[in-house]
Amino acid sequence: MIIDNIDNIKSKKVTSPDAKNAFMKVLVSNQEGWDDYVMRVVEVEENGYTPRHKHPWPHINYVIQGKGSIMIAGKDTEVEKGSFAFVPTDNLHQYKNNGKETFKFICIVPKAGHK
Repeated sequence: MIIDNIDNIKSKKVTSPDAKNAFMKVLVSNQEGWDDYVMRVVEVEENGYTPRHKHPWPHINYVIQGKGSIMIAGKDTEVEKGSFAFVPTDNLHQYKNNGKETFKFICIVPKAGHK
């Protein structure tokens, strides 16, 4: 069991050369007892973005702060706090911050999808 606060979790920079101003916090994983999935929060600062990428697992997103866009399979969709998305397996996708404040979203992936 774990009960904590996101402010207590240290961010790790997304180190891909195709990312800009993007960071990740792991909230719940197998280390906390969730054997099959990982719950993370991705934080994309102003003018930032994640790399365009695809992989052999799906994931779920829920926007908790800011405004941005999610590109899935070549289509950009504007999102904001309260928006959610399902990214299917093997679909090219990317997240961008389109606002002034940090764009934050929950990202849940299978354990194999967390590096």
